[in-house]
Amino acid sequence: MEVHDPAFHSLVPEDLKLEVLGEGYSWSEGPVWVADGDYLLFSDVPQNVIYRWHETDGVQPWIRPSGYTGSTPREGEPGSNGLVIDAEGRLLLCQHGDRRVARLAQPLAELTVDTAPGDNADNFETVADRFDGKRFNSPNDLVLHPSGDLYFTDPPYGLVGGADSPDRELDHYGVYRIATDGSVTLLHDQLSRPNGIALSPDGTTLYVANSDPQAALWMAWTLGEDGTLSDGRVLHDATSQVSDERPGLPDGMKIDADGNLFATGPGGIWVFSADGKHLGTLRLPDPTANCAFGEDGRSLFVTSNHRLLRVRLNSRGLGFDEPPAS
Repeated sequence: MEVHDPAFHSLVPEDLKLEVLGEGYSWSEGPVWVADGDYLLFSDVPQNVIYRWHETDGVQPWIRPSGYTGSTPREGEPGSNGLVIDAEGRLLLCQHGDRRVARLAQPLAELTVDTAPGDNADNFETVADRFDGKRFNSPNDLVLHPSGDLYFTDPPYGLVGGADSPDRELDHYGVYRIATDGSVTLLHDQLSRPNGIALSPDGTTLYVANSDPQAALWMAWTLGEDGTLSDGRVLHDATSQVSDERPGLPDGMKIDADGNLFATGPGGIWVFSADGKHLGTLRLPDPTANCAFGEDGRSLFVTSNHRLLRVRLNSRGLGFDEPPAS
């Protein structure tokens, strides 16, 4: 661990233990905790599959295909990426291959460990797949606002050929909002590689990671009641930290109950206070894509390249209730 402020250890214990829960994945991403079932879902983007982890059952493939439902084989990163659970307990997905934000047709509560969705394109419903009549690049990560609005990023990573893909229809990489009525609004189009996205506990600040080695940074905006962005500012610029010795770039992130950010970046997981102060970094040996709070809210699950990891924190994730005093 790298400690830059004493407050770091109020969130991360000094005797932190790192558990390997699973390994052998091509690129693990998008973890989300399913409270109604006590299990974790996460994506393997190149393999086009969502895995399910449970304390008793371990890791097993669960939803395939996860992001590309076409019949023509394709290369690149076709699978799902970011995952989130909506207020009705339904799984929402960023699908690289199908270039859309989608919803799993079956509610998660109707599925068990033995009833994973089969190999069927009808597993998914489209939430949004176009802006201004043009197909998205490859929706990457998403976050749900308490209002029900959905915010997501759209870089080129899932396109075969990336930014140079002949299938690309939009001339920008956007940050978008999908309103509850299904309308899509472009909020920002000036980031070179918008990626991870998160909201402050009160829903008034939107954070976006930019996964560009030439501009490796985290942005923050004030989010208005009408869902628009203002007062854009660089929360932290980590470009100088990008190196072979510190693998990874600003990517996925999650917020704890007090508004602190746990953000994957060069060298591991960067921890920021709610006002953007870099408190310290949990160093990891491999590029790290994303993280998610789970179990009682003090477990942080980490998707790090070919592994699924877990650490126990002093901090509690946003949305997890403090247990009653005994």
